[in-house]
Amino acid sequence: MAREVALLWWVMCGFASVVLLVLTALWVHAMRRAPRRFDAARADTLNRRWLIGGGLLLPSVSVALLLLFGVPAGQRLLPLPLDGEPPLRIEVIGHQWWWEVRYPDSGVVTANQLHLPAGRPVDLQVSSADVIHSFWVPRLGGKIDMLPGRHNRIRLQADRPGRFRGQCSEFCGTQHSHMILDVQAHAEADFQAWLQARREPQVAALPGPPGEVFQARCGQCHRVAGISDGARAPDLSDIGSRKSLGGGVLSNEPGALRRWLREHQRLKPGNAMPLHDDIDPDHLGAIADWLETLTP
Repeated sequence: MAREVALLWWVMCGFASVVLLVLTALWVHAMRRAPRRFDAARADTLNRRWLIGGGLLLPSVSVALLLLFGVPAGQRLLPLPLDGEPPLRIEVIGHQWWWEVRYPDSGVVTANQLHLPAGRPVDLQVSSADVIHSFWVPRLGGKIDMLPGRHNRIRLQADRPGRFRGQCSEFCGTQHSHMILDVQAHAEADFQAWLQARREPQVAALPGPPGEVFQARCGQCHRVAGISDGARAPDLSDIGSRKSLGGGVLSNEPGALRRWLREHQRLKPGNAMPLHDDIDPDHLGAIADWLETLTP
């Protein structure tokens, strides 16, 4: 699908370049040639030729050629019925400024990462929880708007395992550029293993006062499977295995979660998580260290 989009772009770019070169050559010729005089009948004939050729034929032929390439490409991007096994269905919900990803057939929920089986079509049902976003993974397909109160659908297929970058492509606020989606395509067996590990996560609760702080504060918005049921912020059940934090703000390296919890409003101003200045730094550090272990 991405190849179809790229081919269409190059065809349009090539055609536009030819038109630009021809018009530039005509313009230079008109500027350099010696003035000539025509009688009224000859001038009227030339005017009609330019109006018909340049005003009717050229635009009509241009649009027809672009439709000749564009319509079949657009048709191949549609989630049309397929023979055999139906496509895997995944729900993607855009938030300011993070991605909620749900696998409804298995109950798995994650955030800011999308895992796909390679060599198999996947239907993504996209929507928005707040403002207009746009889903786009350039290496796999075209983009589609994510609208509040509406579900759109796009079909993607990765031909082989690999890692790709997704990005919100509709300006959605001050942190629009920090709304990155990590997309991974797996061999079918690896994808099923990833799905199974997250279907039944084994998460040990954080003991002592830090665990109480997590339940009273973090767990009101964030979900950790079997520990808390918050649904207003990213699911944290597998946060330790993610490539980045904050929708692409920080690489998820050892110690990065400690920094994120202390400095999230400086690193990503305007995000919905409140400051933690009133929490004991030792408790906050213990919560960060515990979250790093959540790798089902």
